[in-house]
Amino acid sequence: MTAELQSTSHGQTLVLTLRAPEARNALDGAICAAGIEALGVAERSDEVRSVVITGADGVFSAESLERLQARRQQPAQAQAQGVELLHHWVEAVRTHPKPVIAAVEGLAEGAGFSLALACDLVVAARNAAFAMGGARLGLPPAGGASWSLPQSLARQMASEILLCGEHIAAPRLHALGLVNHLAEPGRALHEALALAQRLNARAPNALASIKELVGDAPQRSFTEQLAHERDHLVRGLRHANAGEGIAAALEKRTPNYK
Repeated sequence: MTAELQSTSHGQTLVLTLRAPEARNALDGAICAAGIEALGVAERSDEVRSVVITGADGVFSAESLERLQARRQQPAQAQAQGVELLHHWVEAVRTHPKPVIAAVEGLAEGAGFSLALACDLVVAARNAAFAMGGARLGLPPAGGASWSLPQSLARQMASEILLCGEHIAAPRLHALGLVNHLAEPGRALHEALALAQRLNARAPNALASIKELVGDAPQRSFTEQLAHERDHLVRGLRHANAGEGIAAALEKRTPNYK
């Protein structure tokens, strides 16, 4: 069976399911290209307010040693193009204006771990595990992990994950703040969809502003970030959703955001 990215709708949430049965849902060029296209469609759709990325058959996405071995035989240019395609998808996830949630069962390894790190929120089964196993294979990381991990963790912890390459249980990453919610085994997608439904009830323009502010913060000084917040807040105040949200709070009713 060939690798594919399955796309299904759950209300206002788009679910993207990684499916590569013979390679433990390892990310390849076709899946990455499909992911970029799917996020583009989701961004343009008023019907989609959030995205959940998960894996089929109880695995999020692991490395395929056979694919890595085959990749070693490719010319350097082809190798670089494959990595660039992965990076384009990871960047598309990180900069997507709508919330993106990773629902992790089983193993999230290598590029799969990087993909989960690019998501805004991570829901993981209690028995799930994460690994940057490149060091065990004589390889450095890809997919932005060398940026994402030091941004989120102390340097020593980020270094341990990258240098040792060992599996880290979801509860430990939850304690470190990299996993938002723990779910019972087999329930990660269910919990992620419930979380998405809560986000879907928020004002889409406000969520997009928050995502942009959080994403831009590491590259800005505090003074620059204050100016950035000012501009977003002024734009938000002038949006119809602010009027609806404030009126709903005063009237003690549920807001109906557009």
